Amino acid sequence: MALTPIMTTLAFVRHPDGERVLMVHRVARSTDDQLGKYNGLGGKLEADEDVVACIRRELREEASIEAVCLRLRGTVSWPGFGRNGEDHFGFVFVVDEFTGEVPQANDEGPLAWERIDALSRLPMWEGDRHFLPLVFDESIAQFHGVLPYRDGVPQGWSVSTL
Repeated sequence: MALTPIMTTLAFVRHPDGERVLMVHRVARSTDDQLGKYNGLGGKLEADEDVVACIRRELREEASIEAVCLRLRGTVSWPGFGRNGEDHFGFVFVVDEFTGEVPQANDEGPLAWERIDALSRLPMWEGDRHFLPLVFDESIAQFHGVLPYRDGVPQGWSVSTL
């Protein structure tokens, strides 16, 4: 069966100290599918955008910053992830350098610099715990994973690394 995913981007913005990353705590909207969870920044591609233009736009909208240096770390396919079982496919970036001042919050909730080595203790999507260590693992060039979901629960994880 052909995959027809919603295309997304996700960025993890590193603090200049290299030890922290910008996360949003999604608590602002009671109807948010990700209510209470921490996540990186990003969103859905628009029809006229490539993935880099999308993540740059999302970072401007969500954190008032301009990405100066960013790297594609990998991709994740999330079959069945959507509220109604829609498939999602995401391009995952690390932003190593940016300009601008990060506000205290955005429309989704507070923005905070969280320690990279403590991210696993934050409430997040259970499946994010599979790929998040790969985002910051400099020993691999890229990762490309499949993380199927059913009823909001991950059903497995497979990954290829380059």
